Amino acid sequence: MEIKDILTLIDAVSKSRLSAFTYEDGETKLSFEAKCEGEITMIPNQEFPLTRIQNNIVEEPKEECCNIITSPMVGTFYASGVEDGEPFITVGETIKKGQVIGIVEAMKLMNEIESPFDGVVEAILVENKAMVGFGDQLVKVRPL
Repeated sequence: MEIKDILTLIDAVSKSRLSAFTYEDGETKLSFEAKCEGEITMIPNQEFPLTRIQNNIVEEPKEECCNIITSPMVGTFYASGVEDGEPFITVGETIKKGQVIGIVEAMKLMNEIESPFDGVVEAILVENKAMVGFGDQLVKVRPL
C-alpha cells in the first residue's frame, strides 16, 4: 500500500462515523481508533440512564432481562443471506447458541454472526444493510 493510499484511508476513516477501523493485507496491518473529545451539552427536562466511565470505556446500565449480541467487526450488516430473502431471525423467535443471526460484510468477505447463547429474540437493533462498527449492538436476546 502506498503512502498516498494510507493518507486517503486515514482521511476517509476520519470523516466517517466509525470509532475504530482495521485494515489487513498480507503482512500489512493498519488500525485506527477515534477518540471522542466533544463538547458536553445539558438538555433540560430529559431523563437519561446513568453510565459509568472507567478507563475510557463507557458502560451502559445492564438490562438484567436480556443479553446483547454485538458486531465483532466493522462492515455492512445483512439480515438475510440473499437479496430480499427471509431474515435469519425475527422478533419473538427462539434461537439456539451457534445459530446464524446475520452477516457482516467486511472487505468483500461475508462473515456469519452466530448467537453465543440460547434465548428469545427481544429486538433486532440494526437495520438491514446498515453500517456497523466493532461492538455495535445487533440483537437483544432474552435468556430461556
